[in-house]
Amino acid sequence: MNQTSNLLGQPIGLSIDNFQPPTRPDFRELKGKVSFVEPISFSHLSALHRAFSKDTTGKNWTYMSYGPFTSEIEFSIWAENTCFGEDPKFYTISGSEGPAGLASYLRIEPNIGCIEIGHIHLSPLLQRTRAGTEALLLMIKWAFESGFRRLEWKCDSLNAPSRHAAQRLGSSYEGAFRQATIYKSRNRDTTWYAITSRDWPALKTAYEIWLSPINFNAHNQEIKKLSELTSSILVS
Repeated sequence: MNQTSNLLGQPIGLSIDNFQPPTRPDFRELKGKVSFVEPISFSHLSALHRAFSKDTTGKNWTYMSYGPFTSEIEFSIWAENTCFGEDPKFYTISGSEGPAGLASYLRIEPNIGCIEIGHIHLSPLLQRTRAGTEALLLMIKWAFESGFRRLEWKCDSLNAPSRHAAQRLGSSYEGAFRQATIYKSRNRDTTWYAITSRDWPALKTAYEIWLSPINFNAHNQEIKKLSELTSSILVS
């Protein structure tokens, strides 16, 4: 168990010695074999809107607290007001067809080594693709290699695709917060997932196996599923 005892015989958490707070997200780019992650720029907004518009039903925005957007102007106004701060810190995800997704770090707390990944919105160009997954793996990898101890993932408890994605990426279920918030005039129960630095060594190996070029066929389809590689790492 992740505990010890004090001189009074009470259970306490393990001592964290020589902890050095990591830096806040400050990279210029994360480059994979088929994806590219970089800080959001005003120059990305038009391409992002075009990519997001390929979701003609708007279903990809159902579990977001914003969107869908009726025009590029509306999207750009939202982005300019939301996506250019330091927390959340937004990044553009690009695949072979250019900017096609967003993700951010938020609740960034270097002093305790905790960070969250969220506001993940992948257009149909990136959904269920090698590039879309690789980009998120790059962001998770950056967090732990920078010294963060914990990376969180939270979503609407009814958002089955997000829940599946969290566990596929190796995030362990930690519970549900009932009636956690209200958005779009409806209740949200929030489900929590997390990866810790204790999980990271095994998870890093799983990522490396999945990311290997030999794990993909000529159509960029995975041979060994990521969920198969991470399932044994999930904490019950």
